[in-house]
Amino acid sequence: MTETPTVVARLLCDEPTARKLAGLLGESLDAEDTVCSAFEGDDGQWQVAIHFRNAPDEAAVRALVKLAAGDAAAAAVTFEPVAEVDWVAQSLAGLSPVRVGRFVVHGAHDRARVPVNALGIEIEAALAFGTGHHGTTRGCLLALDALAKRQRLGHVLDLGTGSGVLAMAAAKRLHIPVVASDIDKIAIIAAHANARLNRAAPLIHFVHAPGTKARVIAAAGPYDLIFANILLGPLLRLAVPIRRLCARGAHVVLSGLLPAQANAALAIYRTQGLILQRRIVLEGWATLVLRNPPARARR
Repeated sequence: MTETPTVVARLLCDEPTARKLAGLLGESLDAEDTVCSAFEGDDGQWQVAIHFRNAPDEAAVRALVKLAAGDAAAAAVTFEPVAEVDWVAQSLAGLSPVRVGRFVVHGAHDRARVPVNALGIEIEAALAFGTGHHGTTRGCLLALDALAKRQRLGHVLDLGTGSGVLAMAAAKRLHIPVVASDIDKIAIIAAHANARLNRAAPLIHFVHAPGTKARVIAAAGPYDLIFANILLGPLLRLAVPIRRLCARGAHVVLSGLLPAQANAALAIYRTQGLILQRRIVLEGWATLVLRNPPARARR
């Protein structure tokens, strides 16, 4: 049988540009049709690779690159056909493991490189919707690692779970029940497969639902920790329902924000009584760690 060719777009650039472009393209392009990665090659040169399952709109891709990195970078992007059979695996093969606190997010090809004292989270290449290389995911993992060291946490909610990285990290680090939801049914299937691969599935209840609109989400609350790694628009709309799901003293970790958008999100959540505890900025993305104040002690 003849293999259907697909296309990979590549750009050689410096590390900051590569990471910035991978983040922007990963957020902007269809996750079912593309996989974006930024990695350092054996020659020390960084590059961005975007694997397309179907023929891409080259002009649209160049326009996105131009927006993030300028005219010269847009003109330097190359497109070439590759075999479909390896379109995802090839894009992940060059990615090194990501160490964030106690967590190491990795592919199957780096399973043996996970330190014995780390919590490994393996992402199945064929179902990868997020690898932990993105600044938003890393910001959330940093927040989780810090919170887990300071206090005891109970139930966790992961809104917009994607590949399930944050849900799995919480389950493996805290050994507590996690509810993980996503509006995308395919993402839920992928996340569930990743959880089984990482032996975290028994602790995670995956829900296909928009926002907080599922009975199981409300029934499992209130939550001591809520992740919402999505985009500014949905974050603003979810401020009230997220606040209602918070236990007293709960933490809310918001991400998927550009630094210029962070204050807009913060303003809305402050009206719900949440207090900013930490702001993490990584690779052009902001993560906000908020807290619902604990109940006042009785006198």
